[in-house]
Amino acid sequence: HMGVKAEEDENHVIADRVYIGDVSVAGMKEEEATAAVEDYIESLQDTAITLKAGENSIEVTAKDLGVTWGNPELAEKAVNLGRTGNPIARYKEKKDLEKGDKVFVLSYAIDESKTAALLKEHAKELDQEAQDNGLTRENGQFTFVKGHEGIKVNAEKSIEQIASHMQNQWDGKAASIELSAKLVEPRGSEEELAEVKDLLGGYSTNFSSSSAGRAKNVRNGASKINGSIIYPGEEFSVHDAVVPFNAENGYELAGYYENGTTVETYGGGICQVSTTLYNAVIRAELEITERFAHSMIVSYVEPSMDAAISGEYKDLKFKNSTKYPVYIEGYTDGGIIHFNVYGKETRDANREVEFVSETTSTIEPTGIQMYANPEQNVGYLNQTQSPHTGYTAELWKNVYVDGVLVETTQVNSSTYQAVGTIYDVGVASSSSALTQAMYSAIATNDLSQVQAVIASASAYTNPATETP
Repeated sequence: HMGVKAEEDENHVIADRVYIGDVSVAGMKEEEATAAVEDYIESLQDTAITLKAGENSIEVTAKDLGVTWGNPELAEKAVNLGRTGNPIARYKEKKDLEKGDKVFVLSYAIDESKTAALLKEHAKELDQEAQDNGLTRENGQFTFVKGHEGIKVNAEKSIEQIASHMQNQWDGKAASIELSAKLVEPRGSEEELAEVKDLLGGYSTNFSSSSAGRAKNVRNGASKINGSIIYPGEEFSVHDAVVPFNAENGYELAGYYENGTTVETYGGGICQVSTTLYNAVIRAELEITERFAHSMIVSYVEPSMDAAISGEYKDLKFKNSTKYPVYIEGYTDGGIIHFNVYGKETRDANREVEFVSETTSTIEPTGIQMYANPEQNVGYLNQTQSPHTGYTAELWKNVYVDGVLVETTQVNSSTYQAVGTIYDVGVASSSSALTQAMYSAIATNDLSQVQAVIASASAYTNPATETP
């Protein structure tokens, strides 16, 4: 009996006046109806769907969301219309078809992982960074600056919203869907920032002997850190605040220590900025989380009072370990760079701190290094690196209460390389014998031999001719 039933079904076609969505499936078999609806959905793939988050929106297509048929069981339902259920129900279905069309509501599904990837890819366009409230400081006074709220899309909830819209509301035409997003409040209320008025620590160093390029870098670095607000528990990275080191970001070429030699690089001098800030921050007694000594000693602070910035591996970082926001003021005045850390003073008025540098060993520079320079002629002899004494040193913090020393703690320890004099020596010449002699002299690493070759250079290039 069952076999006969199935055979009959294969010849069944859908009754007249039956639609799945906008697709007429009258007279079709089940798989034909399925193909017809799938072709229709294929034709909708380029339809624009606008996804909105607050004032921001992106336009994507149905294809980007991976839209497919959400209720494919309708094809079978359409075939069975007027053929299944009890006789009364079947009779009613057939009668209804005489009076009007039967439209099965088409629903759509999305590919959730595809939609998630899409939201991630466009997060920058949809989310809006909150602009924190801030402070400006002019003529010794702070002024409150209002920020604005941000918007952050909740991807998980948004995917549910898109899925529900496509399933229950989408009609295949251009549509706009509001995503689930939350407002992000700007940090720093007016009350909170009003607490910032006390000088917690300040320091200045002198850069008046710098080259013009280095001086510009010091001024530029100070201006990039000036005005920074650090909230309680937040960490500040000097590297992140001042990069990138290039001309577009206001830097020039200047001398810079690298592995025990001085090289010209964009941003040379930035270490005087971080060093000056370091000294202000330790006086404000904020928590230093990262600090490195220079490879060689610097002249503008005592040993162990410096803080180098170099590549990705040397940075100055510190945390606002107070319960109130802190404001960093950085500026230059003539050849002096100043940093001040403002916040709410919670330390006792009768308590004072001082910092003392202690040199624990000294290593005198010995020997010289000479490098052949094929771009320069024999006779060129240039000292590119002055000798640097090496040191090991420690920084100590003394705490006084009512002028009495109550506590001494070590802040850091530092090692500075000893570096001998370095010379750049020209080796180019029209005489290969002279060039060879110079290379041999450089190999001895003896300056007097190099000077001797330079002195006798004319003998190689103007050989005395015999008189006929």
